[in-house]
Amino acid sequence: MSDAPAANRLVARLAQAWRERAILLKALSFAAVGVINTIVDAGVFFLALWVLVGSPSRAGTGTLVVANVFSWSVAITGSYVMNSFVTFAKESGRQLRLKSYATFLAGGIVGAIGNTTALVVVAQFAPVWVAKACAILVSFVLNFSMSHFVVF
Repeated sequence: MSDAPAANRLVARLAQAWRERAILLKALSFAAVGVINTIVDAGVFFLALWVLVGSPSRAGTGTLVVANVFSWSVAITGSYVMNSFVTFAKESGRQLRLKSYATFLAGGIVGAIGNTTALVVVAQFAPVWVAKACAILVSFVLNFSMSHFVVF
């Protein structure tokens, strides 16, 4: 039961953060940064689809995955910088660190997997733009959780 002390510390941190409303304020800041990141992600995604197949409606699963991974790769660095200087400025000391960036990337991979999975699944039943919107929502939840509890 070596996980019990870690779980107890996590529950205590969550309770304290909730009391201080820190999670809500950080989530709002993360969302604001996310709006910019979403514009970059979606812009690069649809540009990549246009370059690859000419139209989102003609994109197969492989093309969707390639365009999505590419757009995520472009957007993740900007997201790290903005979150280091805004959302998690206190925790990061407003300094960019290679180790934090690597951890942010690793956490971002969790979000990218959730994002890509949601995109591919929803695209089977809805237009690509709806699938991308759902994918962005899934990655917001995953990325905020990873950033708040693991990275910063």
